[in-house]
Amino acid sequence: MRRGAGLLAALLLALPPATGEAAPKRKPCDLVVVAGSALPMDGAFTVRGATAVAVKAGEILAVGDPAAIDAAYLPKERVVRPGGVLLPGFVNTHTHAAMNLLRGLSNDQPLMEWLTKFIFPAEAKNVSPAFVKAGTDLACLEMIRGGTTTFADMYYYESDVAASVDRAGLRAVLGETWLDFPAPGHANLEESKAVTRAFLEKWKGHPRVTAAIAPHAPYTCSRETLQAARALADEYGAPLLTHVSETRDEQNQILEKYGKSPTAWLDEIGFLGPRLSVAHGVWLSPADLALLAERRVSLSHNPESNMKLGSGVAPVAAARKAGVVVGLGTDGAAGSNNDLDMLDAMDFAGKLAKVSALDPTPLTAPELLRMATIDGARALGLDRLVGSLEAGKRADLIVVELEKAHAQPVFDLPSTVVYASRAGDVSLTVVDGRVLFDGRRVLTLDEAKVLAAAKEWRGKVLRSLEGSGEKK
Repeated sequence: MRRGAGLLAALLLALPPATGEAAPKRKPCDLVVVAGSALPMDGAFTVRGATAVAVKAGEILAVGDPAAIDAAYLPKERVVRPGGVLLPGFVNTHTHAAMNLLRGLSNDQPLMEWLTKFIFPAEAKNVSPAFVKAGTDLACLEMIRGGTTTFADMYYYESDVAASVDRAGLRAVLGETWLDFPAPGHANLEESKAVTRAFLEKWKGHPRVTAAIAPHAPYTCSRETLQAARALADEYGAPLLTHVSETRDEQNQILEKYGKSPTAWLDEIGFLGPRLSVAHGVWLSPADLALLAERRVSLSHNPESNMKLGSGVAPVAAARKAGVVVGLGTDGAAGSNNDLDMLDAMDFAGKLAKVSALDPTPLTAPELLRMATIDGARALGLDRLVGSLEAGKRADLIVVELEKAHAQPVFDLPSTVVYASRAGDVSLTVVDGRVLFDGRRVLTLDEAKVLAAAKEWRGKVLRSLEGSGEKK
């Protein structure tokens, strides 16, 4: 019926105007994208048939029937994907992008052993602005090809991360990581504050890069460090990113040290607040969830990382029921996940929730799509800009092809995208109205150079670890 209605509308629009009536003038725009179906992720969660989006100056002008859009707008560029589904770009709420250069360095290890025996030593010997540039370029290449248009990052030399993000054309919330021991780029708290202040100043007001502060976790940061991070974030109105309750060991360590859960202790010291996003939350209690909801703290769920490190199963359905905004993340690719595929993340999140509850109903396909798009944007404070396809929002959109053996036939569009589609099915990635990936190549990065740099860094990392016992 929808296709027939669209054809009728097109025929009617093609008729000459009645006598004395001038044909409506088509408004100029930069881009029109047409797809065979759409999941706009609007408030009503509509599932649409053939849909077009008109874009000008990076903003969505209109979303509607292709015939109506074509009658109203004259684009400089028109992209048609008849076999694809149009979606807002995915929002990855937790990554360590530059760690793509350490992909698979160590696997099958508990978190603390993985960090202290492999990752921290490798970072100490290799992380530099050049490392960060090469690793972030590699991550951006992967994300653009996989339909991620916005991501949150926690790492070092974040101003260099921001420069890579800007060149690639992506959108990001980038947190400079603080620790209570020397970290790349800053050896102590005073240097952390100075480096981060300069970072916040440099990128203030950028249309796609939001500078943030990222004290690593309650078990690696003291009260003084966490409160200093909160104070600087309050001064600049900047987001805060951290890890919380990722493992049972962390939960027990903080309980023994402070007599409270990590969440309760962070609240006691005044760290919780509405610009804070916490990653993992595997061991959050009902009281913790109520506190996060009350303080309007968002949660990034990282199912593949939690599974691969054996950390446990986060209470995501309970968090959502308690009123916590939950986004979806991949974590870093150094061995806690190994990829930045948000379609995989949705699939695993849904199945993990179901098998852990022995109940197939938690986290439905529509809920998982919301976590990967509009709820992820809300978790990062960006929902007024992105996360859904609506007039007035920034034009961050993707197309996922459905004319694939593993995706056909399509009985239910949301479940097909969540449970059957893969990153390689993305055929279009647009950020701020700019086409970054046209289905054949990434237009903003030299893929051959990015991959060559990654291979070169592999050799450097291996040589740096020779004889240290850290190579795995």
